Amino acid sequence: MAARDPARELVVRRRGQRLARQLDVPASTATRLLDLVIADACAQQGVPADAGQGGQGAAPVMLAGMDPMPDSPRLSPLLRRLPPPRRLAPLLRVLPARWQHALLERALARVLAAPLADGALDFMAGRRLAIEVSDLGLRWVLSLRDGRLRVVDDAPEASVRGSATDLLLLASRLEDADTLFFQRDLVLTGDTELGLTARNLLDRLPWESVPLGLRIALNRGARFACAARAAHRRH
Repeated sequence: MAARDPARELVVRRRGQRLARQLDVPASTATRLLDLVIADACAQQGVPADAGQGGQGAAPVMLAGMDPMPDSPRLSPLLRRLPPPRRLAPLLRVLPARWQHALLERALARVLAAPLADGALDFMAGRRLAIEVSDLGLRWVLSLRDGRLRVVDDAPEASVRGSATDLLLLASRLEDADTLFFQRDLVLTGDTELGLTARNLLDRLPWESVPLGLRIALNRGARFACAARAAHRRH
């Protein structure tokens, strides 16, 4: 296990505080912060930030060995003090839409690099699928344009709606889509065929094709969000 890097942690913490306090930064600054957080997560796991790209298969072992978010009486009171996602919705509305769109498009380009390259996402050309984060009041309509998934202003043909925590659980592969839809934690409306095609593509997406740093960030974020939600529900 690689030693923790105090200097890196300090940089990430300061930039995170500045972003949360000001919310007046260009998209490039926010994406660099995302890269720093991912690199820091990789450093703490003792792996390089660019490992796992290009289809290397060691990453599932690394993620499988990660401990779940601890659930203890000492941690629960701390988690309950965190505001639930719905309390953050007004803050997120202050962030200009173009910055949100740039961050989302960048993240999708990294996660879906393999299916974009091999044409598996061509069915999205000219189609419009919305992702709705119900408790954050966020909604993005996605379409494939010029070989990339873009956020567009057009009305969607289908929508997938869920809470921030449930969408994180889906993105991190900590919960499967069938379970979330069966429990009504995720809801599909509109053109069912389009929504199911997109869902089936994500189910078939090789997890090792997603950059390792992003997998670690998704895994940790989903576990933390799930633990915080459980603490609020118990309270």
